[in-house]
Amino acid sequence: MPEYPVSLPSGNPLVTVTHPTPALWVLEMHNGADSRLTDVFILQAFKPALDIVERHWRENWRTGQAKKDENLCKGALIIVGNRKQDKFFSNGLDFAGASKDPNFSTNFFPVVYNPMLYRLLTFPIPTIAAVNGHAFAGGFALAMACDYRVMSDGSKRNAWLCMNEIHFGATLPLSLVAVLKAKTPNPQTLRKIILEGHRFTPSEALALGLIDRIAAGNTESIVAEAQSLAETVDSLPKLGAWGVNRREMYRDVIEALSRDVLIVNGSADDAAAKARL
Repeated sequence: MPEYPVSLPSGNPLVTVTHPTPALWVLEMHNGADSRLTDVFILQAFKPALDIVERHWRENWRTGQAKKDENLCKGALIIVGNRKQDKFFSNGLDFAGASKDPNFSTNFFPVVYNPMLYRLLTFPIPTIAAVNGHAFAGGFALAMACDYRVMSDGSKRNAWLCMNEIHFGATLPLSLVAVLKAKTPNPQTLRKIILEGHRFTPSEALALGLIDRIAAGNTESIVAEAQSLAETVDSLPKLGAWGVNRREMYRDVIEALSRDVLIVNGSADDAAAKARL
């Protein structure tokens, strides 16, 4: 069993995992105030943190199955932006910095970002995004890849969900479109997300079904509301079917994650190997 809190990577922590109750884990993103989704953040911090949580829950689950103790089989994960502020959940990719890498356009989504989405879409326990501020672009997609979303009500300061690529001429990869299509209730809302780059307020997002709850107050209030939601669903994985059923529910999305084109040349192939190894 890990000793919590766990911060990753050890030399320059970008995420911290805590375990406040026997059935709950909280993954805090703190790659700066706005938690940009860089390759280092995803590969060395976020995905290893998910591994820690899943490994711990599975150890508990196996023990619970052996002892016929359902409490040991419970579990839920909250993902939240930097808890020292309440302006950002995640501001998405560091596009300006990442695009300086000549292999970004060929490698980032197939090799780095899409595997992160895969982990979330196949995670064995419920995942709840505590959206404690703006969630833009890749940060919006990260929140949408979770099972549930609890968002600041925007009364203290503005908080928006927005896929803003259309406003700076960026095209969306198949993987992001697939996640958004699967999680968006209707074509009209999907059009506003992808083609209009609409900034959804918390009340709009709640009314449209993009989020599940809103909460007033600061980041800790959002986390508390997310924990309240977690406690209503943390028993659902007790028989081990949550992750299996979710994989079937999002099979089309999961298959789409592997269809983003990976253009292979020597430099791109070596960069992919570096990310993998």
